[in-house]
Formats: sequence, C-alpha cells, structure tokens
Amino acid sequence: MTLALVEPAIDLGWDTAHQTALLRGEILLQTRSHSAWGGAVTAQMYLPLERSQVWQQLIDYPRWVQYFPSLTHSQIISSHDGSRSYKRLYQVAGKTFLCFTAQVEIYLKAFETIQPRWHQIQFQLEKGSFHDFSALLKLHDHQAGTLLTYSVQATPSLPIPTQIIQEGIRLDLPTNMRSMRRVICRQ
Repeated sequence: MTLALVEPAIDLGWDTAHQTALLRGEILLQTRSHSAWGGAVTAQMYLPLERSQVWQQLIDYPRWVQYFPSLTHSQIISSHDGSRSYKRLYQVAGKTFLCFTAQVEIYLKAFETIQPRWHQIQFQLEKGSFHDFSALLKLHDHQAGTLLTYSVQATPSLPIPTQIIQEGIRLDLPTNMRSMRRVICRQ
C-alpha cells in the first residue's frame, strides 16, 4: 500500500519565539492522529552546518544506526536508476514498551531530490511491520545553517491505540533528533 505524505508548511505557523527556540537547539514537534491506531508527527531542528554537509551525512543510510538509538540495522539493498531513481533500504528497530519488546522491520524506497533551495528524501513503504508508513525529510537553508524538517506518518500492523503511538513519538523523536544532530555536527 502506498500513501502520499502531505508536505507540511515549512514554518508550521511558528512565531519568532519558536524560531529563537530552534536556533537555541530545541526540537519543535507537532503530533496529529493518523488512522484509528496510527500516528503522525512533524519535527524541526536547526543544524549549524551548510545544507550540503548535512545532506552527505543523511544519505549515508547505514550510518542511521548512529542517529537513532532504537535502529539496530540499516542498509541499502539496491539502487534503481530511471525516470525516478531511488534506493531500496532495509531497516530493523527494537523498542521496549512496559513489559514487552517489539522488533519491527521495514523495506523502504528512498527518493532523493536536490533542488537549488532545498534537498529532500521521501520514504515510501514497500513492506514491513507497518500497515502504512511514509516519511519526508527536508533540508532548507536557515540563517547560517540548515533547518531539518522530518514528517512521518505510520500505522503499525498491530492495533495500538493512537494515543500510545503519539505519546511514544512525542517522547522518542526529540531524543532521536538530538542524537542525530550530535552525530552530524561531530563530523
């Protein structure tokens, strides 16, 4: 099943205080429901690096295990060239909820786009532990660095109430984004 991810507005309606928070290193989030037992979120963070520097690190998909603590495996399976080229990815993650541990695996298509004013990676589900999954990672120049916007919507195959999904995203994603920024800025 393929779902189109609706791209959110880049500013998400955030005012000057929110822009200041981004420059101070805060991760800004907006969560929303997605299907009866899914969740969706848009997160933004500022990176004090040029867009091209950030891009080169983001398209190194095996390195994503350094960015996201719950991601245990990330590899490029193949690359496809053509009118719309993409890379096929395989990723595995584990997460502990209360008294049980869930492991998920996912096969994705990653479509990379480079434009003069922005770069983006669109992730589409091929198959895996989700009923649906799509994500968009977009980079824009911002001040003396780069604004990274990450939007994801997913519905797990197992029916988990949307509130639990959203709460998990709200708690985990900022930690993951800070980890990503730490690794990227170290280079």
